[in-house]
Amino acid sequence: MTPAAAAEITLPEARDGVVTDRFARLALSCIHREYPNKISHLMNSAADAGTPSQLFPAFYGCFDWHSSVHGHWLLVRLVNTDPETPYRAAILAALSQSFTPENIAGELAYFQAPDRASFERPYGTAWFLQLMTELRQADFAEAAGWVETLQPLESFIRAQTMDWLTKLVYPIRIGTHNQTAFAFGLMLDWADQTGDTEFRAAIAAKALAFHAGDTNCPLAYEPSGEDFLSPCLMEADLMRRVMERAVYSAWLTAFLPQIPVDGRADWLAPGIVLDATDGKLVHLDGVNLSRAWAMEGIASALPEGDSRIPALLAAAALHKETGLASVTDAHYSGSHWLASFATYLETRRGIPAK
Repeated sequence: MTPAAAAEITLPEARDGVVTDRFARLALSCIHREYPNKISHLMNSAADAGTPSQLFPAFYGCFDWHSSVHGHWLLVRLVNTDPETPYRAAILAALSQSFTPENIAGELAYFQAPDRASFERPYGTAWFLQLMTELRQADFAEAAGWVETLQPLESFIRAQTMDWLTKLVYPIRIGTHNQTAFAFGLMLDWADQTGDTEFRAAIAAKALAFHAGDTNCPLAYEPSGEDFLSPCLMEADLMRRVMERAVYSAWLTAFLPQIPVDGRADWLAPGIVLDATDGKLVHLDGVNLSRAWAMEGIASALPEGDSRIPALLAAAALHKETGLASVTDAHYSGSHWLASFATYLETRRGIPAK
């Protein structure tokens, strides 16, 4: 099916000094922009040929499915964290175009087709659960209806993920989409929000089985040339969610002995991007943002006064400064997704409020 053409939405000017306004504009400019588009699409027959909007009637924009999903998450997140945003009306109008029963039925049908069990697993599906987490936490009137509309796809992804976990023998430690540590973190946050103790237990058990005995993570080997997630830091950010504070502190000592105790920031250098027009090389702008939020998350889980906290926060600040400077509309290779990472960092998503 093909969704109705997106209505033109007028965007107000960004407020001076409010970086999240810039992020809102980037997401609003891409969630209904169909091209350019990189689809990941398994075809069972010629009948499966279609344009992005025919294949994915809700999440066809922002270059690829997962970026569209977290672009929608970004918009909900900004309404939740900045209720007075001047983009509120534009955001709600844009989301209402995407979140229709017909569109979500089309998305679900895509997932249910034969041989698509691995579609957007685990990165895109984890971001979808994060979107549902954000909608469930929202207090604006439309959110409850959208939760109900999106719930069939949520239930399918939940069941599909539970089945996948029973078959997943090894962690996926790479620094791109298939990494399990980052996805498990988002999934745990969804389980906590929904009260799904069975799902949480399954993810936590797998995380502990994979990582409780890990030591001396080779942080010096990072980043790889196309990383947007740190294998070492994302694992540490995951494990804070499944360990008690004292146990986690001891585990981190063995896992990342490289963290200094003198408060310096230069123990981890930000990634370097020499060509922001290259869709793979620009991943390193993302690794700076995701490293920053991971280090902030790690620091938040350590005992008060832990001597590693200053160095973690100093390196996080350096990565944040570098990463946020890269979030512009200059090149679609980065603008279609980096704003979501910047929003996750800027709004401290995933770190419990004290």
